[in-house]
Amino acid sequence: MGLLLQIAWRFLLAKKRAMLMSLAGIVFGVAFFIVSQAQTSGFESYFITLVWGSNGALKVQDRFQGNVTSMLAGDSDDSFRVELKEGRSYVEGIEHPSDIMEALRSFSEVAGASEVLRGKAGVRSGFRQDECELYGIRLSEYLSVSNLTGQMRYGELNDFENDPQGVLIGVKLAERLSLDVGSALFIERQGQSRRFRVTGIFETGVEDYDKRRVYVQLRQARELLDEPYKASFIQVSLYDNYRADIVAAHMQEVLQHDVRPWQKSEKTWLEVFRALKISSGITMSVIIMVAALGMFNTLAIIVMERRREIAILRSMGYTRSDVVRIFVGQGIIVLAAGLVLGCALAFLLTAGLERLPIRIRGIFSTDHFVVKWSIWHYVWACIVAGAVVLIASYLPARRAARIEPGEIIRGAS
Repeated sequence: MGLLLQIAWRFLLAKKRAMLMSLAGIVFGVAFFIVSQAQTSGFESYFITLVWGSNGALKVQDRFQGNVTSMLAGDSDDSFRVELKEGRSYVEGIEHPSDIMEALRSFSEVAGASEVLRGKAGVRSGFRQDECELYGIRLSEYLSVSNLTGQMRYGELNDFENDPQGVLIGVKLAERLSLDVGSALFIERQGQSRRFRVTGIFETGVEDYDKRRVYVQLRQARELLDEPYKASFIQVSLYDNYRADIVAAHMQEVLQHDVRPWQKSEKTWLEVFRALKISSGITMSVIIMVAALGMFNTLAIIVMERRREIAILRSMGYTRSDVVRIFVGQGIIVLAAGLVLGCALAFLLTAGLERLPIRIRGIFSTDHFVVKWSIWHYVWACIVAGAVVLIASYLPARRAARIEPGEIIRGAS
């Protein structure tokens, strides 16, 4: 095999310029494939982390109405009933949140649960008014299902917990109402207005939350929203949030309440990120294919130009499989160099991109590119490049193996 690689290397050096162009295409194709996947996956992971930090892994909400219909299935001797969920109706909210909270603690997957009462209200500061989404919480519980501690920009959570009239507001809402920590804030609901004090300003990174959400003590929210017992939903975090959809299906049957995992709530955006990853992967694969086509053309020319040498090798006892190995070996040499250089370039580009400042405001906020480091990005880039280049190398190699030495030598004479 060593001698075959030496021959392949000698043939390769005969077309250095063309092979260097193919090598450059593989290097940049592999590098850009990895960088594009790292960037798209990074923004997706960042968005998912923000969702977990603001809304938890899943929400237990509306109770099933007891009029679910069913039908009899099977033979009379071995029949069973199947629920028809199309006839299911819901009762808004959770009527007995303490019972549901106790039931949730029996699930081994649950890391934390928090009762939340939500409602719309108006907010006013001086002559400025706006609308908000009121969240009534118990702080100690809510911290176990959110990243509120890490989202705080100004103020202290202890002040909120110890002040019955304290509120936490989003940074965008604070800017729109010109509020700061210690400022007075009036919350208006159904004709009544109550005075509160801003004890903290948070930033989730999701613009819609930062300009609408206002946290108050659960007891204060019950008085404002006139809901002395019910909860709007119970926010839950899991030890493994990626299993939320599986856990939700089990919880739903046990609790008889609608349980919505984050995968379902954010399905639209997850599909967008998935489409972006597929699109960028296809685009970068095209670059690798173009480089492979260049290699195919180069190897095809080598076969045409080296027909006499190939015939001599065959006449010396080299088999057709040996000829295939020689030409596929040329592709392997270029491929190996391309993968090593491409992965190294991808590492450098990804590290540089992570430090590149960029201001993004929309579904989330960030001031720099977000990337995800994953060995699988490198693995898939190598698999795609390897498959394309080996196919492009094998086709000319098979053509070279069909050369009959007798015909070439007779033609040369």
